[in-house]
Amino acid sequence: MNRKIFLSLVSIVAISIGTFALLFPSILIIDVKMAIPSETANVMARTVGVLLIAFGVLNYLIRGQRDSQTFRSILIANLLLQLGLVPIDVFAYFSGVFLTLGSFLPNTILHLVLAGGFVYYLKEMKTHGETE
Repeated sequence: MNRKIFLSLVSIVAISIGTFALLFPSILIIDVKMAIPSETANVMARTVGVLLIAFGVLNYLIRGQRDSQTFRSILIANLLLQLGLVPIDVFAYFSGVFLTLGSFLPNTILHLVLAGGFVYYLKEMKTHGETE
């Protein structure tokens, strides 16, 4: 898969999940995460939703760009996002906040796969000697 298709798919996933979290936080918390609902959790789900939408739009806008230090920086930020999210759901499950494996395992696998994609495309970049 080429980088443009990868980033397009990443955009679709981020915008879709972000929109769901923004518009339906209670469903996300109760039915998907199998967690105890609260208004605080709803606010945080909406906040994460907006951030995911922003990352999705960013990835969509840059998907066709040439290699550059700026592009590399954006891929690194995406990698850090994926790796930073992995332990949060795992910890929530093992501390009893999320009640089922299904409440965290699919997301954890998705984050690891996406992180692998970002690592792959970072290694494929040609930015030596370029300046902006």
